Amino acid sequence: MTRASALLLIMTAAAAPARAQDEPMSVARAVVGRVLATTPLIDGHNDLPFAIWESATAPGDVAAPAHDLRMHTPFQTDIPRLRAGMVGGQFWSVYIPYDSLGQGPAKRQLEQIDIAREIIERYPDAFELALDASDVERIYGSGRIASLLGMEGGHAIESSLGALRSFYSLGVRYMTLTHNTSLPWADAGSGERLHGGLTEFGREVVREMNRLGMLVDLAHTSAEAMNDALDVSEAPVIWSHAGARAIHDHPRNVPDQVLRRVPANGGVVMVVFYPDFLTGREVATIGDVANHIEHVVEVAGIDHVGIGSDFDGITRVPVGLEDVSKFPDLLVELVRRGWDERDLAKLAGENVLRVMRDAEAVARRLQRERPPSTQTIEQLDGAGARP
Repeated sequence: MTRASALLLIMTAAAAPARAQDEPMSVARAVVGRVLATTPLIDGHNDLPFAIWESATAPGDVAAPAHDLRMHTPFQTDIPRLRAGMVGGQFWSVYIPYDSLGQGPAKRQLEQIDIAREIIERYPDAFELALDASDVERIYGSGRIASLLGMEGGHAIESSLGALRSFYSLGVRYMTLTHNTSLPWADAGSGERLHGGLTEFGREVVREMNRLGMLVDLAHTSAEAMNDALDVSEAPVIWSHAGARAIHDHPRNVPDQVLRRVPANGGVVMVVFYPDFLTGREVATIGDVANHIEHVVEVAGIDHVGIGSDFDGITRVPVGLEDVSKFPDLLVELVRRGWDERDLAKLAGENVLRVMRDAEAVARRLQRERPPSTQTIEQLDGAGARP
């Protein structure tokens, strides 16, 4: 289903005769249809490449019949459902587990990037690799899904700024500083507190990401690491998939103290769909996701919120957000809460596009001002630092 045909279905449903109690839903769907016809809905995090890599049917085989994205797949993601969900831009996560450190992490990271790029290249009518904000807008305008790569976990660079630059050259446009385990240079939210945030080398990683134009992703990091990154970063940062800690006190979520700092940085918190991060209950709903979104808006402002589903990286989903086809339903829920088209457009994609443009502008300036960093973790954190 194309974006145009999905919009037609939404508008037709809205125009059809409705019972009185159905009319608010019809109006809300019409509003969402108008927004997503002109603004790319950009999801900050989807783990389909890793889901294919660990598939029980054909591990790592993008071309396997069971992984044909033109059909309904066993995943939470495929092309028909992306079209139904009116997705205009997707950050595909190129995640490798921390235990890959014993398996050649650079090799594993390259393999994961290879899977993601094969997904994109295999379906040129649906996807195209995007490297900057202008690519996202152009690809969206062509009716395809702008596809970006996000590396989840700084363990993959093995404390090497040269490796960081090499992954950027392969198309990686954000890196989550940690996953669930603290690194020699950064503390994870769910990991042991080793450094009280970022070490000096960790700060240099942030500075080099700024120089490259790679977005600094603070999802998974400790609150102390979030604060350290905000102290150092000259470019807006992101949380590719996170919630609000004031709504649910989970170490993966962003505390209000950090949210209050986001406007000065210009960053964006992309709200996750994983029930464990949304509520203290076994089951979450679409309303719980909306609650986290509205809290981010209340504390940080409407210019600093986005969507980061974590589809195909989560085994449980909120009721009403079962797969990638359901994104418009989240926006409908917000319309029913009083959101207008201007604010919906910011949430859907405009905020993320602004962050990308701003980070690209910072990178152009920094590349004029300084060369690539040659600092090592041993030089900055001491001879005993573990790479």
